[in-house]
Amino acid sequence: MIKIGITGSIASGKTTASKILSYKRGPLFSADAVVTRLYKKFILQKLLKRKFNIKQHNLKKTLKEIILQDYKQVKILEKIIHPFVRKEMKKFSINNQRKKMVFYEIPLLIESNLMKHFDIIIFIKAKKKIRLNRFLDKGGEKKMFNLLNKRQFSDIKKAKFSDHIVVNEKNLNILKKNLSVIISKYV
Repeated sequence: MIKIGITGSIASGKTTASKILSYKRGPLFSADAVVTRLYKKFILQKLLKRKFNIKQHNLKKTLKEIILQDYKQVKILEKIIHPFVRKEMKKFSINNQRKKMVFYEIPLLIESNLMKHFDIIIFIKAKKKIRLNRFLDKGGEKKMFNLLNKRQFSDIKKAKFSDHIVVNEKNLNILKKNLSVIISKYV
């Protein structure tokens, strides 16, 4: 099994690239999708509400407000959520161990020091201005973008740990072409 990790900064196009790479090639693990599912689990909701002293029903919205008020709360949130995500990632790997290729979309792959878990790391990159515009176009807020962007390593540091770097600043066809060149080396 070839384990391919796909990472990149916020709004760089990781999800799109991951879907293109994995399409008809192998299963895709998305850390973001796992987090979304985790937020719906009662056990995690209860844990987060207690840890952050939340009384309201809209957990994600309240957590977002807490994080925007106090940046240090992101680390606390990550310490709670990341072990759950890692557990799901391990389960995914075991369930797909007979597949030829398995893909993992993990935003903080390098920041979380997960490089040893992958045979190939593909870094999707784009200029900050382009990423900000993408984030805003999806309904995000500039303050949240800046906060999340600060949590990530620089492109230079991420590039050092990556086997392939894909610049995603043009259109979808160019992204597909660039990803096709990379993946053709492994199929």
